Amino acid sequence: MPQTMGLLGKKIGMTRVYTAEGRAVGVTVIEAGPCVVLQKKTVAKEGYNAIQIGFGSKKDSRLSKPMAGHVKAAGKGGFYHIKEFRVADPEQYEVGQEIQVADLFKVGDLIDISGNVKGRGFQGVMKRHGFKGGKATHGSMFHRAPGSIGCSAWPSRVIKGRRMPGQMGNNLITKKNAIVMDIRPEQNVLLVKGPVPGSPATVLQLFSK
Repeated sequence: MPQTMGLLGKKIGMTRVYTAEGRAVGVTVIEAGPCVVLQKKTVAKEGYNAIQIGFGSKKDSRLSKPMAGHVKAAGKGGFYHIKEFRVADPEQYEVGQEIQVADLFKVGDLIDISGNVKGRGFQGVMKRHGFKGGKATHGSMFHRAPGSIGCSAWPSRVIKGRRMPGQMGNNLITKKNAIVMDIRPEQNVLLVKGPVPGSPATVLQLFSK
C-alpha cells in the first residue's frame, strides 16, 4: 500500500483562470480541508501506519454515541466525512491537529483526485460502451441492440466480462496527475486544471505525490 498523505475536499464547480501569457485555462474549484486528525494508527497496534481525518463539521446533536466518543479526543466536534490515509510516520501528526490545503499542496504540483462520477442509471450498450449500433434504414430491425453475445456450440455460455447494458456511472474513479493551478489558503480553495470526477458538492479525495 503506498504511503500517500492527502486531504478530503468538496467540488464547488468550474471556472477559468488566465496564465501569465494571457491564455484562458478551465479549472475546477475544490474546497480542500481543513481536515482534523481524529486518530493515529501504527504498525505496532493496528498493523499499518495511517491517520484518520475528518471533514465537514456536523452538529453534536447529530452524532451517535459511539461516534461522539470516537471524535471526543480531537476536541473539534463531529464530521460528516471520515477517511484514512496511509502515512510513513503517524507520529508527525497529533490528534486534533488541523491540516490545511497549503500544508500539502503548492502551485504546480501533480496530484491524484478520486471521486464518484455522476450516476446515469441503467443504460444500453451504445451510451454505456460506445457501440456503433445497426443500420437505421427502412426495414431494419437492428438499431441499438448489442448483437450476438456468445456462441451456441462452444463454450455454450456468455463469456465473463462481456460488455452489456447495465448500471452506468456512480462509481469511484481517479484522475491522475491533475495540475494545481492556484491555491487560496484564506478560502481553503484549490484550483486544478481541467475537470474532476463528480458533480458539484461531490466529496473528493486529494492525494499528494
